[in-house]
Amino acid sequence: MLTPKYPAPDTASIVRGQGVSPAHELVTVTPAPPSQTPTPAPTARPSVQLTPGTLVAAVGGGTAVVLVVGTVLVSMLLAVAITAVSVTVCALVIRSLLNSHQTGR
Repeated sequence: MLTPKYPAPDTASIVRGQGVSPAHELVTVTPAPPSQTPTPAPTARPSVQLTPGTLVAAVGGGTAVVLVVGTVLVSMLLAVAITAVSVTVCALVIRSLLNSHQTGR
């Protein structure tokens, strides 16, 4: 919708010698044929070769990821638990202060 529409190169005609400078002449450029034919896509998928070294590295990397994610999740759970305990202690202290104030002690 917002792209400009250009006339096809064969329909745009500028005739040389009718008040048009040579710099404004219509130049038709034909692309050169490709120098080589494209190679066909491979028909079989290449298989991945796992050597003992790469297998150990993959297992080690997976173990490291599991340990890091587990540590983060446990620390988040611990932070939530500590926050809940501290809120509970604050609520008990405030409740005790309000009860002692109402009884007049």
